[in-house]
Amino acid sequence: MREQSPPLTGVHRTRGPAETEALAARLAASLEPGDVVLISGELGAGKTTFVRGACRALGVTGRVTSPTFTIGRRYEGRVPVSHLDLYRLGDLAGEDPALLADYLGPDRIAFVEWPELAEGFVGADGGRLVARVRLAHAGGDARELTIAPATH
Repeated sequence: MREQSPPLTGVHRTRGPAETEALAARLAASLEPGDVVLISGELGAGKTTFVRGACRALGVTGRVTSPTFTIGRRYEGRVPVSHLDLYRLGDLAGEDPALLADYLGPDRIAFVEWPELAEGFVGADGGRLVARVRLAHAGGDARELTIAPATH
């Protein structure tokens, strides 16, 4: 049975990409199909690095890159994984709700960058919002990551 809040809840500091990926891998170990993790932070804060670490922990062996220009990528691992980057959309108000349907669902784990642009869409399909991750620059390659339970 799932814990009420994701493990690792709190503020974490990493000293480089490898530590950021390792922290993401620890969070990913607790995820189940249907779970959605919302990831926010400034440009270059390490959102895709975080997703890459989670994907590796979920058995994805191929290249994991930012889907900024394609909106989303799907990866095969021990469980299917979706990686959405909504930065270029600006707003989903005029979009078809099915735009994200292929990426969110009960059979896959989804990571959504720039989720504030899709608050009404993400989780509306029955996906479980389980965590919000906020990354911030902390000087050089260091990052501060805040992991909190997702609230609807």
